[in-house]
Amino acid sequence: MSAAPPLVLSVAGSDSGGGAGIQADLKTMLALGVHGMTVVAAVTAQNSLGVQGYWELPAEAVTAQLDSVLGDIGVDAVKTGMLASADLVSLVAARLSTVDAPVVVDPVSVSKHGDPLLAADALEAVRTLLLPVAAVVTPNLHEVRQLTGVEVTGAGDLRRAADAVLALGPGAVLVKGGHLAGDAVDLLVTAAGEEYEYRSARYDNRHTHGTGCTLASAVASRLACGDTLPDAVAAAKEYVTGAIAHGFALGAGIGPVDHGWRQR
Repeated sequence: MSAAPPLVLSVAGSDSGGGAGIQADLKTMLALGVHGMTVVAAVTAQNSLGVQGYWELPAEAVTAQLDSVLGDIGVDAVKTGMLASADLVSLVAARLSTVDAPVVVDPVSVSKHGDPLLAADALEAVRTLLLPVAAVVTPNLHEVRQLTGVEVTGAGDLRRAADAVLALGPGAVLVKGGHLAGDAVDLLVTAAGEEYEYRSARYDNRHTHGTGCTLASAVASRLACGDTLPDAVAAAKEYVTGAIAHGFALGAGIGPVDHGWRQR
């Protein structure tokens, strides 16, 4: 009998198209050698063209899933994604505040196509309840603007954006600069003031659905394996860059990144 691999829990939404959300999280975790587990917070009807609808699960269903996994199996790291509503954000934040494992928060608010995935009144709960339990939060530039009001127009704004997010209480922030021109530059800043820049080539590939979920899950997976946060981000960045480079067409719209690119 083999020993169990590191254990990573995703608390997020389901993507029926398989490119993002819990489906992307589990694929990433398998590719990086950890055992993935899930708490489904919401279900989406979603394909390559967009999100046709979503339905959050009842609070008691989310609580039962959390208690089931945490009470029996345990975790070495947690990743949160789509939480849909203020009630679910509050519930998840309270439960994760009792967990002795790093929490990676992907503050999902809209889909790749611009469809809303978080109720407007839930942003304050994300700011005040969820971010303070995060070992690291991984916002893109749109999410930075939503959370802090800081507008990033160039790489020179990344540190200012990171400091604004850090003021909300996480242990560190990884500001993703993927929507800027030029190389794909991400900036990690810790609450202690340490700063790390991660740079990769930009690939001319429109099929990038699931990029944010994949990166956050990869960071959580590497933290579960014992990496330091800067090393975990470096490994995650390398993995997701390859996944973007190998992203493939699916349906009539934006296809997903390729979570199995190393195996292929």
